[in-house]
Amino acid sequence: MSPTEPFLSEALAGLSQSPRSLPCKYLYDARGSQLFEDICATRDYYVTRADLALHDAHLDEISRLVGADAHVIEFGSGAGVKTQHLLEALETPRAYTPIEISAAALSDSAAELQRQFPSLEIRPVCADYMQPIDDQALVLEPPARRRVIYFPGSTISNFEHAEALDFLIRMGRGIGADGGILIGVDLLKPAEQLIRAYDDASGVTAEFNINLLHRMVRELDATIDIEAFEHEARFNAEKSRIEMHLVAIRDTAIELGGRHFALNRGESIHTENSHKYSIEGFKALADSAGLRSEKVWTDPDGLFSMHWLRLSRG
Repeated sequence: MSPTEPFLSEALAGLSQSPRSLPCKYLYDARGSQLFEDICATRDYYVTRADLALHDAHLDEISRLVGADAHVIEFGSGAGVKTQHLLEALETPRAYTPIEISAAALSDSAAELQRQFPSLEIRPVCADYMQPIDDQALVLEPPARRRVIYFPGSTISNFEHAEALDFLIRMGRGIGADGGILIGVDLLKPAEQLIRAYDDASGVTAEFNINLLHRMVRELDATIDIEAFEHEARFNAEKSRIEMHLVAIRDTAIELGGRHFALNRGESIHTENSHKYSIEGFKALADSAGLRSEKVWTDPDGLFSMHWLRLSRG
């Protein structure tokens, strides 16, 4: 199988649907990942600042709950900025395992964290965390006192509710009876504020979304009139989520894999969701997955939350 075959197959499937869509994971090539880092620094995108403020405000208590000798496993470790804050606060962590699909990003972040924490055992795993992870890659000798899955940011928001439920169930299987999950969850807020965060005034999010089309041209040999599309962020009140779309501003077409996809003016390609939760709403979702939310923290402005999840008892 060629490296681009899954991308081509999923892109063809998404464009064949009605409404049309493309998987959000393909937003994150090297250029897309850099643009996302740029988004996090914009004035309008509050999520990263709120998440860091939450860490700064509550890391002492988080560290006490996690305890000593923990094996921290991070899904989608990325640049590892918040990870550094967590590892600094923990008492003698046993090991850190970043799981990241991008080999380059994984290598860079693991090397930087090893430089900052020279005595910590760092065991990077290059894998798609959306797929089952070989448990042997997570086994330590001697074993840690507990496993803690660390999932900051608000990536859980990108999942449909059924997907989020399945993902939480799989995380629960991975932590064992004494383990825990630290998971970031963005909170529901006024639609205007949410749309501004996903369609920033400086246009970085628009460039991030449109970069997906550039990637299709470059990697899949697609024929696309990129100037015929523009980025749009929409709030879907019924599903409590922000949606990102690529909207055709004139009649156009995409040629991909020997197929022709005609799009009328105003037709869109749905590229990403970001679901927003109330604290009680996410607790109910976790409960459905056999997990109980033992502690919830928010940033000082109440924009973002982090839950400490443990397996339910009986």
